[in-house]
Amino acid sequence: MSKASEPPSLSSREEPIKKGHSIRGTLVQEGLFRPEGTSAAGNDLWRIASEPYWISKEELVFLETLGNQLLSFYQAANRLYLDSVHGRAPQWVAGYLDQGKPEAVVEYGRMNRFKQDLPGIIRPDLIPTDEGMIATELDAVPGGIGLLGGLSAAYAAQGESPVGLSDGMIAGFERMIRSQSAAENPLLAIAVSDESKDYRPEMEWLGRALNRRGLRTRVLHPRDIYFTEEGLWLGEAGGRARIDLLYRFFELFDLKNIPKSELIFYSAKKKQVILTPPPKAFLEEKSLFALFHHPVLKEFWLRQLGEATTAQLQRIFPKTWIVDPREVPPHAVIPDLTLDGRPVTDFRQLGGATQKERQLILKPSGFSELAWGSRGVIAGHDHPEEEWKAAIEHALQRFSTTPYILQKFRKGKKVTVSYYDFEGEQTVTMEGRARLSPYYFVDGKEARLGGILATVVSTEKKLIHGMVDAVMAPCAVAH
Repeated sequence: MSKASEPPSLSSREEPIKKGHSIRGTLVQEGLFRPEGTSAAGNDLWRIASEPYWISKEELVFLETLGNQLLSFYQAANRLYLDSVHGRAPQWVAGYLDQGKPEAVVEYGRMNRFKQDLPGIIRPDLIPTDEGMIATELDAVPGGIGLLGGLSAAYAAQGESPVGLSDGMIAGFERMIRSQSAAENPLLAIAVSDESKDYRPEMEWLGRALNRRGLRTRVLHPRDIYFTEEGLWLGEAGGRARIDLLYRFFELFDLKNIPKSELIFYSAKKKQVILTPPPKAFLEEKSLFALFHHPVLKEFWLRQLGEATTAQLQRIFPKTWIVDPREVPPHAVIPDLTLDGRPVTDFRQLGGATQKERQLILKPSGFSELAWGSRGVIAGHDHPEEEWKAAIEHALQRFSTTPYILQKFRKGKKVTVSYYDFEGEQTVTMEGRARLSPYYFVDGKEARLGGILATVVSTEKKLIHGMVDAVMAPCAVAH
């Protein structure tokens, strides 16, 4: 028998499974992966990939450049909103971005204390397509920071070289925090709400990692914060400790359920604590994509971003419209929205679109419990005509409280990944579509890439999000 035709040795067959068990064991030990509960092929929470998700050097260059372009976009969006509030830009801009929000939330976003403040972490959700990357949304309060940090460390321990290496996420988060405080030895509190409790284990992991690096960090529930007129405090052994920075890992739509939220914002307003990300609900709206594409605002974006960044964002931000029920005047149309080549003047006209023409996504713009993950998302081509009509009507009816956006659907290209089947003790190959989530940490005036999380679902699924049968892995550059 020739060597080429010999079956692989036992050790070479066992090596990948041994590696898989080691990665899973590390994640379980770190509290990032539970060893019981819903399972798919012995994988809990998600399927563990047998290797990183490979990207090209060109894709890495694109992703590294994108961070500062998105930071510029946030800076411009912040200016556009404030200009609109003060009458220097169309007033309907602030009208759209404030729609459905309580007065207190609007006031927080307009406080002079936070005037120039921007999110310290920027995470776009990118879909690799045959025509290039498409950004479906931006997240200023993203989950997955500790998850990707733990995954990167686990794969690096197995000899892989994920983007950011083993500590890119932790180092990036630390730099972001330290850049906001003049204190030599600041105390950071990461406040995790009940609504965000599923992310508590990964934030606990992040807190431990930051403490090991010398950044004093406590992960807590907002109720555990103590308030005095001098600031915010933690109850520590031997006395109280003053909080220098508070990382807000809770959503602004959930404030009525956040104990002491008013005291937190009061202390931030009085400059007794540094709050990040700032309470600017208008920067957490997907409708910013619609404003970016609005023809009336074209000159504003060009002036603020320059030609190169504007052209890049025009390529990656899909066409988006705010689903506004107000009647369009007879001489006007909804910009760039057509059906069978004819201009659309009423969103209800889309109810009669064919399945091919319904390559559209409906989803809440932002200020809602339905606005994260795949909750509230309707893919037009994935539903019968009557359901699609009902979804459009629902979106129109909800405009006053929860504005929806309509977005062009762009299908991801097919990719192949492999994951560990711990029940069958084997690696399994899967064809799917990917979502790449790069994490950028803002350090002063620069947004630096800390790592990239890939989520891959099988090709029959229309929406990509973390689920028990999704494959999740850190990205690495293919050589």
